[in-house]
Amino acid sequence: MAARRAFRSVRARTTLGATIVVAVALILGAVTFFLVLRDSVLSSVEGTAQTRAQQLADAVNEGGLGVIAALDDELVQVVDDAGTILATADEVAEVRLPPVREPTIADVDGEPVLLVSEDAGDDPSVVVGVAIDDQLETLSTVTVLLGVAVPLVAILVAVTTWVVSGRALWPVTRIRREVDDITAERLDRRVPVPGTGDEIAALAVTMNGMLDRLDRSARAQRAFVSDASHELRSPLATMRQHAEIALAHPQSTSVEELAEVVHEEGLRLQGIVDALLLLARLGEGAHEATEAVDLDDLALAEVARLRAQGLQVDAAGIGAARAAGSARLFGQLLRNLCDNAARHARGRVAIATRAQGGRVILSVEDDGTGVPPAERERIFERFVRLDEARARDAGGSGLGLAIVGGIADAAGGSVSVDESRWGGARFTITLPAAS
Repeated sequence: MAARRAFRSVRARTTLGATIVVAVALILGAVTFFLVLRDSVLSSVEGTAQTRAQQLADAVNEGGLGVIAALDDELVQVVDDAGTILATADEVAEVRLPPVREPTIADVDGEPVLLVSEDAGDDPSVVVGVAIDDQLETLSTVTVLLGVAVPLVAILVAVTTWVVSGRALWPVTRIRREVDDITAERLDRRVPVPGTGDEIAALAVTMNGMLDRLDRSARAQRAFVSDASHELRSPLATMRQHAEIALAHPQSTSVEELAEVVHEEGLRLQGIVDALLLLARLGEGAHEATEAVDLDDLALAEVARLRAQGLQVDAAGIGAARAAGSARLFGQLLRNLCDNAARHARGRVAIATRAQGGRVILSVEDDGTGVPPAERERIFERFVRLDEARARDAGGSGLGLAIVGGIADAAGGSVSVDESRWGGARFTITLPAAS
């Protein structure tokens, strides 16, 4: 199994692929080179033999067959169409050169010879043979050299590719080993980034970016679990405390008092659980059906509710505004913003809605102490409550503004906070307008 994995590795496949390509190219090149060399060598010999045959044919035509008999150290014969030897040089007096029409390689007296012929008159032909044993030996030597060189070069390419690819992929191995050691408890570790500036370095940077996001997510999850546990423990502890007092000292409380405490803390507990479930659904992307929602109608309803609580509410800025989204979620968003404003206002709240281009702008502001600039991003995180809210003990869980941010983000909008006209906080929601 390990051998199969090694063979399937990028290093092995790269080496194999490069070796096969180079080997095929070398073989084709070697064969082509040999054929071209052989043709060149034999063509040169053939040209020389043809020239000599033409010279001897002209000599026979001019001086007769005696010219051939006077030759020495040459393979020459004059034959007729029937193959009868009419004249021969001393070199081939004991052998017979076969008549040929095309240049032919033949074995003459145990040696390879290139035979060519040339007509000498109407009937006889001059057959000239040129020994080519030296040329064939040269070609044989070239064949051996190519047969040795091609495998050696292929092996050299394989070794070089194996070493170079191994060095190139070594950072990947380091990254893999480092990632193998990273667990949920060790997300602060990062993979080494090579200084090559290539794709592997880009991979390492991307991997570290992913680990940064996972680390932040894990930290946020741990903080969320811790905060959620704390918030859920508070109403449970209150109910348990009153129940224990009622059991230990029945005369110190009444059923009505105990029921009231349990009811209030139960509602608080239910509110926290409902908020957590809503945030979980928003985080998972479980959006509700999109429809055209009249934000001005929702805003006017909140104006009436806040005025019933004794607050002075400015509704002059409420204008026609139809947003695309969920009426239920937008109602929750507006209710959370208004409750937050009522909790921090000294007595005045303003709500405004307007359409602007392809967007809808919703704003809620109060005359409270406002939000410090350093806290304006953090207040939309879960379970974040500023010191003033904690001191006033308004009963909030720190999830209201997180829900506002989640709903706005799920609807394709955004939320921001700055200073109101009275020095308090002004929350501005931007949502896509309904078509």
